[in-house]
This record gives sequence, structure tokens and C-alpha cells, in this order.
Amino acid sequence: MLPTTSVNSRSQGNGALSPRDAARHTAGAKRYKYLRRLFHFRQMDFEFALWQMLYLFTSPQRVYRNFHYRKQTKDQWARDDPAFLVLLSIWLCASTVGFGFVLDMGFFETIKLLLWVVFIDCIGVGLLIATLMWFISNKYLVKQQNRDYDVEWGYAFDVHLNAFYPLLVILHFIQLFFINYVIISDSVIGYFVGNTLWLIAIGYYVYVTFLGYSALPFLKNTAILLYPFALLIMLYLISLACGWNFTKMLCSFYKYRVK
Repeated sequence: MLPTTSVNSRSQGNGALSPRDAARHTAGAKRYKYLRRLFHFRQMDFEFALWQMLYLFTSPQRVYRNFHYRKQTKDQWARDDPAFLVLLSIWLCASTVGFGFVLDMGFFETIKLLLWVVFIDCIGVGLLIATLMWFISNKYLVKQQNRDYDVEWGYAFDVHLNAFYPLLVILHFIQLFFINYVIISDSVIGYFVGNTLWLIAIGYYVYVTFLGYSALPFLKNTAILLYPFALLIMLYLISLACGWNFTKMLCSFYKYRVK
């Protein structure tokens, strides 16, 4: 089992953190360091962030193995480099502009949609989900209630970002090429293609989220995070039987937002 605290962060006497190390490892100090690096692009490792984005599609387990390495070397599970968040934001902005183009929105409508998607759908919902998962995992999934064994809020947010990226690419990029010509038509194949993309995207989100929490050696019963798959498949089958078109609903919702 990988260690959950760094040996170097402990003093040699009684195993407690020295005052200097304790201050350096507080949540506030980590948050300050992370936010400060947002304004220093030369300190960001964009090549490594791109590597993570690739492997989130092909082998997400490899991404979380790197989180283990960070815990051993820097005594924190969460990212200390905002490069992934910056690249994700660029992807989100570019794909949203593409959505505005596909939906034949004007310039100001597209800007309004972009603000909604970035600040509400991504940041707002992301903060809410991360906080909820942080609370649930610490309250119900920790094997041993101890302050040395807890899920960092920053890690919960990183797990959300990891899971959100494949969903974003599938629904906000790949889907764009099929919306006008296939998906929003009233044919069976239209809502079959659209709803199948939604199934794959949300399935990725659930699976990558599960991998994120199962990677923590001090959590138990993380398999329950896969239970939403049953509801997801059931909803998918019901949508096909009833002729619901989730992408068409999303497009109508986006147009309503920017009125």
C-alpha cells in the first residue's frame, strides 16, 4: 500500500509535523500556491497536462498512478500545477464557440452562452459536485476516521475535472459534427446517435470518478460509485423507447439561456 503521508514531512522525534511543515501543508497554503501559479505560465507543465488528457481517454488508471507519485513526493493528492485546468478552460471556450456556430447564434449570444457554460456549468456545478463528493467520501467511505486519512477537497475537484474532460470532448466537440445533419432530426437514428453519445459521455464521467476515489488506499466500498451505471442504462433505454432526444433538449436549453 502506498503511504498516505510523506516521511520527509514528519519530524524525527514524535512523528508530528514541525510548525514550519504544518504551515506549508495547510489547505490555505496549498490553495495559495496553486492560484499563484495560474499567473505564471512558464511554471506550468502543459506537455504533462496534455499527456493526462490523452490518457484519460485511453488509460485513465495511468493518470491516477501519477497522483500516487505526487502524494509520495509532495505529500498531497491534489494537483499543484494548474496547467490541466487552463487547457480544460481553453477546450471549454473553443467548444462552446463551436456550439454557438452550429446553433447559428450571433456574436453576443455566443458570448453569453460562453459565460453561462464556463461560470455555471463548469465552475459552479464543478464546485458543487466536488464539495458533495468530498463530504460523502470523508463521511462514509474512509476506512479509519483519522485526520491523516481524509480526502482533500482539491483532490475531489481534480477528480471532477478528470471526469468532466472526456464528457466535454464527446458532448461539446465530437457531437457538433452530427447535430445539424443527424441528431436533431426527428428520425429514430437521430435520437439514437445523440443519446448514445450521452450514454458514453456520462459513462466516462462515472467510471473516471470511480477510478479517482478507488485510487485512494484509505477509502472503502468505492464500488458503490459505479451504481449510477444501472440508472444510466435504464434511462438510456427509456429514452430510446419514448423517443427522447437529449441533444435536442440541450440545444433548446442553450437557445433559451441566451434570449
